[in-house]
Amino acid sequence: MSKAYVFGKSVAMSHDEAVRKVTEALAAEGFGVLTEIDVAATMKKKLGRQMPPYKILGACNPQLAHRAIEAEPRIGALLPCNVVVRQDAAGGTFVDIMDPQSVLDLVGRPEIEGIAAEVRAKLERVLASL
Repeated sequence: MSKAYVFGKSVAMSHDEAVRKVTEALAAEGFGVLTEIDVAATMKKKLGRQMPPYKILGACNPQLAHRAIEAEPRIGALLPCNVVVRQDAAGGTFVDIMDPQSVLDLVGRPEIEGIAAEVRAKLERVLASL
């Protein structure tokens, strides 16, 4: 049985508007976007393949990341939280968020579980605001 590793929803807006709104909503919850990977542009450049818009935003809440790193220095391999804004072939726009509880559960430490729950609650509010 597979475990859910992502949560998300369809949004009634363009891809670019969704990226903007997600970035704003993340900021309201204390997250900055450290990286923005344009997967569609990369696939076009590296493979010559067309695909609908697809961006991965690497989001980080510095306070929570600091607490997690202090508790488990190797946890950086599981950071930042990835948020995907993508469009399907029919033009629908979707926001998918990595479930920090699912991913950080790999660490198996109670103090990390608490931090993961805090991050999940913030990311759920981001999604609900869209």
